[in-house]
Amino acid sequence: MSEQMRIMRSKELPEELRDRIVARHRSGQGYKKISAALNVPKSTVASIIHKWKTFGTTRTLPRAGRPAKLSYRGRRALVREVKKNPKITVAELQRCSREMGESCRKSTITAALHQSGLYGRVARRKPLLSARNMKACMEFAKKHLKDSKMVRDKILWSDETKIELFGLNSKWHMWRKPGTAHHLSNTVPTVKHGGGSIMLWGCFSAAGTGRLVAIEGKMNAAKYRDILDKNLLQSAQDLRLGRRFIFQQDNDPKHTAKITKEWLHNNSVTVLEWPSQSPDLNQIEHLWSDLKMAVHQRLPSNLTELERICKEEWQRIPKSRCEKLVASFPKRLMAVLDQKGASTKY
Repeated sequence: MSEQMRIMRSKELPEELRDRIVARHRSGQGYKKISAALNVPKSTVASIIHKWKTFGTTRTLPRAGRPAKLSYRGRRALVREVKKNPKITVAELQRCSREMGESCRKSTITAALHQSGLYGRVARRKPLLSARNMKACMEFAKKHLKDSKMVRDKILWSDETKIELFGLNSKWHMWRKPGTAHHLSNTVPTVKHGGGSIMLWGCFSAAGTGRLVAIEGKMNAAKYRDILDKNLLQSAQDLRLGRRFIFQQDNDPKHTAKITKEWLHNNSVTVLEWPSQSPDLNQIEHLWSDLKMAVHQRLPSNLTELERICKEEWQRIPKSRCEKLVASFPKRLMAVLDQKGASTKY
């Protein structure tokens, strides 16, 4: 496409050129011939002739409503700035707009970006990935993308998480009248220092959830080995995975410690080689989210009650939820390949 045609697509044609298009049409020339002769897109030719037939003129007709404060050119410039730097603030965009000679309010800039499909959102927190991390994730995805369903169903996924007594980070929304924000029924109770927390170790497979264990004191390699000794093989047995199951764990130093490796070797446990900094690939993260939401809806009042409710809600997670998460693993691997090893939507 020529430079002239690109310009014509972004602004109205001169009145003299519009008149020439109509004159050629009246002399019997077709749209294609007019387009080629005047170097104007055929769709533009058709639009101008249609307007002439409908209104009897090629002049710009009065537009309804207030004229836009921000021109098409100005809006496109702002969109380019946002795509170049997604973290740019509205105040900085307002300054850019002023430098272009189109001073406007912040609300005008926000509305213009909304029209272009761009909205302000809280950035998701993702692990910092090095080139080595991304390469490892790519290699892992390529290696396991074609694993059969039978192989995936044999994997026992595991992880640890912390649950605070009054520490649900998500916001609670409720209906209330103005001026009643501090009424007891419209508030969420909190205590100083969060009221304490518990650390949990859990596992699951496509067959359902395995054991959930509260970790007492500070977690170290010896304590982790004891957790595996008392819960891993029993969980595999409860879920009927057989002796040839595959155990998944991340690369936390406690998981890769010598005593942990020795226990896994002595008990003939096959460990899934796992890339570092890859929580996007571990479906148990979604179960932790489900668990925390369910637990905090029950409003536990102390740590003993918190632990009891956690175990109850863990057992209530349906097998269908676990099956669906494991079945999504190939899609997660494809997402890793599409992102060339970088963070994905999962």
